[in-house]
Formats: sequence, structure tokens, C-alpha cells
Amino acid sequence: MFDKKIKSVKAIQVLDSRGNPTIKTAVSTRKYSASALAPSGASTGRYEALELRDNLKAFHGMGVFKAVNSVNTFLGPKIIGKDVAEQKEIDDFMISMDGTENKSKFGANAILSVSLAVARCASICLEKPLYECLGNKNILPVPFCNIINGGRHSEGDLKLQEFMIVPVKAKSFSESSQMVSEVYKTLKDNIEKKYGKHAANVGDEGGFVPPINSADEAFELILDAVEENGYEDSIRLALDAAASEFYSKKTQKYEVEKNKKLNRFQLVDYYSNLVKKYKLFSLEDPFDQDDFEGFQEIASKLNIQIVGDDLLATNVNRISLAVRERLCNCLLLKVNQVGTLSEALAAARLAIDSGWNVMVSHRSGETEDTFISDLAVGLGCGQIKLGAPCRGERTAKFNRLLEIENELGSKVVFGKS
Repeated sequence: MFDKKIKSVKAIQVLDSRGNPTIKTAVSTRKYSASALAPSGASTGRYEALELRDNLKAFHGMGVFKAVNSVNTFLGPKIIGKDVAEQKEIDDFMISMDGTENKSKFGANAILSVSLAVARCASICLEKPLYECLGNKNILPVPFCNIINGGRHSEGDLKLQEFMIVPVKAKSFSESSQMVSEVYKTLKDNIEKKYGKHAANVGDEGGFVPPINSADEAFELILDAVEENGYEDSIRLALDAAASEFYSKKTQKYEVEKNKKLNRFQLVDYYSNLVKKYKLFSLEDPFDQDDFEGFQEIASKLNIQIVGDDLLATNVNRISLAVRERLCNCLLLKVNQVGTLSEALAAARLAIDSGWNVMVSHRSGETEDTFISDLAVGLGCGQIKLGAPCRGERTAKFNRLLEIENELGSKVVFGKS
């Protein structure tokens, strides 16, 4: 008989990839223990669950001792004695304890750290890999890799946020990692030659931040690197616009480039030209999170993957609305947007049942925690956003997927089944 009763729950404050505090929680049974860390976003939508911060002088207000206290004083003691394998029961209990719509009482970061630690501890107690406990699909995802950073992920003039390469023709995750790494290294060399060594600095997700301000400049740089490596038939391009970040409610216009402001219909034409010129096959958050007309227009006009991030916030109510109004066809799954693993899994199920794709995603403020790698494999969704093959918090996810691929051997499938 496995020992699955929770004996202790302990949270501490640690640092994320931006040097900001975040929360790490360990959940233990009599014999086993596991921990999880909560990530943090930069371009956060208004429909995300609340990340509780201290708002005091220390860490410029970004401390999370309130969230740590939520776990150590309130949440943790109340789940001691519960069966660690009863994920939904524990998550529902914490949601009920919090009692708010956006988890503002205890903090979504506090609740999430417990939720993920419970899942990881359960996998150890059950002597099963985490990905098997999360769905057992054994499908390695194709990585979407942000190799030029703009928007909130950088300090440059580029308004659009993520310019990604996707090795769609790779035959394994190992091969996809090789392709991404080679293109990334070539891109670095080319940026240094064209703009100087200082221009090869990286943003929050490991992508470069060259002194450019247009999408065309970014995609041309990437295409040159792709072609130099002979991967023009194997790698496709994708874009996360994160349009809520450059939308003005006052003027109802989008500043896609410095001094270039477009209304929603002009923006549809702008994206359509990019899709045609660079053969983009995936476009994320092309409009503000509440600009339903913009999403409807582009979803009806372009026969590509339209991904909802700020639009959906991994929230079943927002997903139901988007399905009904035909706003997009892919969910960007971020567990910290909603605050518990159970709610994130419910969001994924709803999206899949609605005929959508699902893409598991990191956050710009990441940690060394590799939970999302197992989650993508377990769900079998076939897509994951990992950032660039640079910075330890990003490469940790790559490396975990390489480990899983090696563990599964001949049983593994790469890409969506």
C-alpha cells in the first residue's frame, strides 16, 4: 500500500528568472516529498487569476511573503491528511477556502505552487512518471521557440512580442532541438555582424533584441539564419503579437510600429500580408483581449492557427465564449493564469472537445521547474512554447523533454497524433 497521506506542506520565497521573488512549495507524505515553483508573466491579461505580491519596500514591492504565509498558515495545514493522489479534491478545497473569483485572498501563485507540488508528489508516491499521471499520451510536443524578443519581453523598439521558429518537419524532439539551436547560433552571429556585439543581448525569454522596430526586419533576420542552415523546408515561422500591449482604448488603434497606428481592419490586412509573405502558420493574440470583432475578422479571413492567450486566460468561461463567437482555434495553456492544475486540465479538455488545438506555454518570468514539459507530453497536445535555447530556466524545459524522449524510447510519438 502506497503512503499517500499528506504530512507536511512548506513554502518559501525564492527567485524567478527576472530576479523577482516567487514561491516554492514542498508537499510531503511520510516517505516522499516533492516541490513546485510558480512562474510569473509580464504581459498579463486582465482575466488572469491574481498573483499575490507584498507591495512593500523590499524587492520594490514584488515580494511574495504574503503568498508564502497563505500556504504555511492557511492552505497547508488544512490539506494535511488528505490523499495526495486526489488532485481535484485538493484543488477544489483550496479554491473554496479562497472563496474569490480570481484567487485574490490567498493568491493564485500560492495556490498553484501547492497544486503542482501535490501532483508531483503523487507521481512519486504512485511510482509513475509525472507525464503519465497527467494524461499518459506519450506524445512529445513540437517546440515554438521565441528567438527574437519584442514587446514586454525586451527593452527595444519592436512592438510585436515574439518571433518564433517551429521545426515542424523534425522527426524527433532531439532533432527539433538541434535545428533550433543551430538557427539560434547563426542568428546571433548575423546580428553581431550587422549591428555589433552589443545587439546580441537577449530578452526575458532568451531571444535576441536587435535594434529593429518592424516585423519585416525581424522575420528577414530569422529567415536568413534558417536558410543558412538549410532548414527552409523544415522550419516554419510563428508570431505572438500580444496586441493588448500596444492597443490604445482611447483611440481604438494599434501601434504596431513606432508612429504606425492601425485600426482593427487595417491590422487584419497588416497580419494578412505578414502571413502571406513569411508563410506564418500560427498567430497568437493578434488583437486586444476584448476586441472580439478583430478576432472574428481574422479567424474568418486566415486559414491558420489563431491562438488565444490574454483572450482566454486558460479560463473555461472565456474559452466557452470564444468557441461560441468563433474567435480563435487554439488555447495557449498557462497553468498560472488560472491557478490550479485541475482548472488548467479542464480548460484543455474543453478546448480539445471543441475541436481546437492546445499549446502548453512557459511564462516570461520562469523558474527551473520543468512541470510544463511533463504536462505537454501527458496531454499529448503536440505543441509547447519554450522560448529560445538559452538561459537555464528555458533550457531546463528542453532538457526535460529530451529526458522523456529517452525514457520512452520506441514508445514515443513526436508531434500531434
